[in-house]
This record gives sequence, C-alpha cells and structure tokens, in this order.
Amino acid sequence: MPSNYNSMGMELMITGENAGTWGAKTNTNLDLIQEGWGYLAIDVAASDVTLVMSSGASSNARNFIIELTGTLAGNRALICPKQAGSPAANIEKGFLVIDKTNRSGSNFSLTFKTTGETGVLIPANSNIFCYHNGTDIFTSGMLSTRGSAATLAAQPTYTIPSADGTTGQYLKTDGSGALTFATLPAAGISTGVAIAMAIVFG
Repeated sequence: MPSNYNSMGMELMITGENAGTWGAKTNTNLDLIQEGWGYLAIDVAASDVTLVMSSGASSNARNFIIELTGTLAGNRALICPKQAGSPAANIEKGFLVIDKTNRSGSNFSLTFKTTGETGVLIPANSNIFCYHNGTDIFTSGMLSTRGSAATLAAQPTYTIPSADGTTGQYLKTDGSGALTFATLPAAGISTGVAIAMAIVFG
C-alpha cells in the first residue's frame, strides 16, 4: 500500500514499505517541518500569486513567515489551497504575513485568502498573524504597522516613576506619556450616589 501524505505534505509511511529508504524519507519530512517555520519573500507586484502545498517536496504554502514585496500595479491576492495531501485533507496552519509592498500613491488592496473565498485584507506596511482553518484565511487580530515599507512607525515614549509604589497601587498615565503610581479609590458607594439611589428607589 502506498504511503499517505498529511495536509502539510509530509509522508506517513506504513509498516513494511519503503525498505531501505526510511532514512531518506524521514530526512525529507524533517526538512519539511523546518520549512514550516521558515521565511519566504514573494513578489506580488504584477499578478495574483497562488501558493502550492506539494506532497513530499518543498512548497511555498508551507512557510510560516511570508514577506510580500513589489510595487502593486493593481489589486492583488495571495491564494492558498484549501486542501493538500493524499488523501486530501484540510490545511490548518498559521502564517505571519509581512507586507513590504509599495502602495504609495495608490489605493490598491492586497488580500490573503483560499481559493474561491474572501479571506482577509492585508493593511499596508503591516505585520499580521493569520490562520488557515481549512476553509479560508482569517486574522487573529494580532497586527502591527510600520510607518513605511522599510521603517517602523513612531512608538509612544513613556516616563516611568524613579521609585517603586506601595502595595495595591497602579500605574496611571497623564495622557502625555508620564506615568505615576496612584491608589485605587476606596470601595463602596459615594454619598452623592447613595442619595440619588434613595430618590429613585425610595
């Protein structure tokens, strides 16, 4: 009976087969596992790009970190298959997508999706964690942005107190980056609230 391949394209060997080649096939599987945490740059400037998940071979859909590059000439899509392997099974994995495309002066969109689905929009100059659930690509909500394709966006600067606070205090901001230790108000109802409640509820 021939080997099966899971949805990440790794060979699942069966007892009694592949005599004398288990070592080589296991090494291939280990390489594919390593690729599953790897980095790949893809130019999406000229056209949509369809990823591939091949059984037993290096494939661009297996990489975890995908950096998108190029100056967009139109709306573009990065398309991942829904299934892979033999017998076919749903692909379920995460992706960290780093957008380094040039969209200055244009309103072109960039979408990451599976075949025939809507997927997610990749914000310009963003790093976004996405996941494939076997049907489509979804965002986890974890997103960071850069000021341009090559520079980090300005980050807020905070000034922290020079000495430790006391037990039960918390850090409070003045809205301009200065942090101080503050004490939570005492629990209970204020006199004003108590009077208002008495008027309303009798």
